[in-house]
Amino acid sequence: MKLAIVTAYPPSKVTLNEYAYHLVKQFRQKESIKELILLTDKTEGSKDITFADNGCKITVKDCWAFNSYSNILTVTKAINATKPDVVLFNLQFMKFGDKKTAAALGLLLPMVCKLKRIPNIVLLHNILEEVDLGSAGFTSNKLMQKLYGFIGTTLTRLILQADTVAVTMQKYVNILEKKYKAENVILIPHGTFEISEEEPNYSIPTGPLQVMTFGKFGTYKKVESMIEAVERVRASTGLDIEIVIAGTDNPNVPGYLAKVQDTYKHVPQVRFTGYVEEDEVPQLFKESAVVVFPYTSTTGSSGVLHQAGSYGKAVVMPDLGDLALLVKDEGYQGEFFDPNALESLVVAIESIVTNSDYRKALGQANYKAATAFPMTKITDMYLNAFDAILTHNISCSRADLKSSTAQKYI
Repeated sequence: MKLAIVTAYPPSKVTLNEYAYHLVKQFRQKESIKELILLTDKTEGSKDITFADNGCKITVKDCWAFNSYSNILTVTKAINATKPDVVLFNLQFMKFGDKKTAAALGLLLPMVCKLKRIPNIVLLHNILEEVDLGSAGFTSNKLMQKLYGFIGTTLTRLILQADTVAVTMQKYVNILEKKYKAENVILIPHGTFEISEEEPNYSIPTGPLQVMTFGKFGTYKKVESMIEAVERVRASTGLDIEIVIAGTDNPNVPGYLAKVQDTYKHVPQVRFTGYVEEDEVPQLFKESAVVVFPYTSTTGSSGVLHQAGSYGKAVVMPDLGDLALLVKDEGYQGEFFDPNALESLVVAIESIVTNSDYRKALGQANYKAATAFPMTKITDMYLNAFDAILTHNISCSRADLKSSTAQKYI
């Protein structure tokens, strides 16, 4: 099987590039795949396929660019040139750009594959029905939100023209089946990127306790409350705590972290890491005492939560949306807080950093949840889905052949 994946890919800064990296690491080891074709966004540096010594052949084609109106043409051209047997799209609604037209045109690609009769699956990481458009940085204007809703519904209908649409949460399956009467939606969990062969020992380095957050900040992920909460925890406990803000600005809010850094320059022991390279991620998590999710809303299954679980880390989460569902559906545990009440966040962080036994217990529960869905299992689920599509297509072709043959004798 020649599998093409349309995605952003490291060193890209476009969303979901890390997810693609870990998908590729696992797909390359599958015996049924003879070649992986990465149809990626254009980057200054070369793509990170340093793990490619083992496994199948990997071909990289940089064929699209963020906010380009021609992506639908250039990706289609690359598909025509490489002739994959199947195509996997690693998508969310702003994948191809934060400009409305560019984003929408890119999302037409699964329908193009369907018209060309190329078996395809869309991995859709979020659905607009579950996105707070104001908090997520789309728009706060009520009229514009209605317009976005109409556009989102239209684009969802187009995406559902794919052979199969995979979503990461059962709630998303239910919504798409009920609202759109879709019959081609399946649940494939997010999965956990890296799971060490040995269970973590749940220890943390000597020195300051690191309270860490990880992501792209400025829209519904804002770090001011976390900084202020840790200041209060320091004052009430006397603990030596370092605040670690790992990641970059959300593309919709350029300059956000620089502004935060200036505003809180009087606060000691606040470290802004900037973009974290893939090989630096394990150490970042291993050194952390607790991982905080300073979110005001959610837009899909959390990759950071799965990463925290894989390293056996305690987490502090807002009691809302998809994070609360993940706790229910997949078994993650953490201290919950009210995103509208700073004191609630203070209590949540303090309850973990002052109780090492509790911190370890949460880490153990999260490691157990993370190991239930390793990426090797997730990639097998995608291969099974492709096999089902291919089998169905063969059956349909045979039925069409029989029908056309019968017509000759009528």
